[in-house]
Amino acid sequence: MKIRNSVITPMKKAALTSITLAALFSTASSFAQSSPNDWLERMSVAVSSTNYEGTVIRRQNGESEALKVAHKIVDGVVNERLASQEGNGLEIIRIGDEVHCILPDRKSVLVEPWNNQSTLFSALPQGNLPNTPQYNLSVVREGRVAGRAAVMIAVRPHDEYRYGHRIWLDKESAFPLMTSLVNLEGQVIEEVKFADITIADNIASSALGPSINLDSFTWYRESDRFRAIEVETDWQCDDLPAGFHPVSTQTELMPADEGEEETSTTHIVYSDGIASVSVFIASRVVGDNQGWTLVGTSNSFSADVDGFQVTAVGEVPNITVQRIASSMRRPVP
Repeated sequence: MKIRNSVITPMKKAALTSITLAALFSTASSFAQSSPNDWLERMSVAVSSTNYEGTVIRRQNGESEALKVAHKIVDGVVNERLASQEGNGLEIIRIGDEVHCILPDRKSVLVEPWNNQSTLFSALPQGNLPNTPQYNLSVVREGRVAGRAAVMIAVRPHDEYRYGHRIWLDKESAFPLMTSLVNLEGQVIEEVKFADITIADNIASSALGPSINLDSFTWYRESDRFRAIEVETDWQCDDLPAGFHPVSTQTELMPADEGEEETSTTHIVYSDGIASVSVFIASRVVGDNQGWTLVGTSNSFSADVDGFQVTAVGEVPNITVQRIASSMRRPVP
């Protein structure tokens, strides 16, 4: 068989170029039509409604760990399992508003109440976040994550009191395939990335339960240890960074040993709509630590304020928790 070389005339070349450019502009136009808030709103729905399983690589503080993850909505209730593939084999089982933390090396299960946040994506920003003096939201580019077409959304802070986010969303479902928490210099503080993922409704029930027999384990219930009551408080922050405001206040009561009185801690949460800081206020005890500490990706700062131990904690820069903790005050009568 003889293969003849095609001859592309100037007219054909012009036509092909026109078609190619039209396709590119069509794709770019479609890509640009969705605003960052559109994507974040779709993401919020996807996080709460998508059934999936896969392998997640989480990196923080220079260390990495692999997690097997399965998530399924069963009769309107979230069922979820996260299992560490390294170390002590920690497993976290979530059933609705309750979480079981399984510690195989201690033969223990800690049962804790849980809010409506995702155990994997609890720090993600939500939808309806307009550009503010604190952040700029933008759709950056397209790419691929875990073998799927994705779009990157950037959440950039305008000052040094909060971190930024880079979020890669699945183009089809807006499910987050990769999230990065970054500082002002663009350095990654924490990254959660799916190495592989299957998005499907037929997640097996066996993937959602513990992988080991728990008959010989000791169970501890957080609800038996303390109770929280929504209250008003006269504590306030005199030097709150711009954009932050109080969103909740609780008094947490811890049971004491026999013959002693229960202790109370005031818990105030400040948020700017994306970042949040928890402030804990309790009576000062000799030996309480002061100053800055790092727990995972959260900074913590404790200060002695008028005889009270005040501790601010959050996934924010250390100057933020220090500023908030050091400026907590009770109005003088």
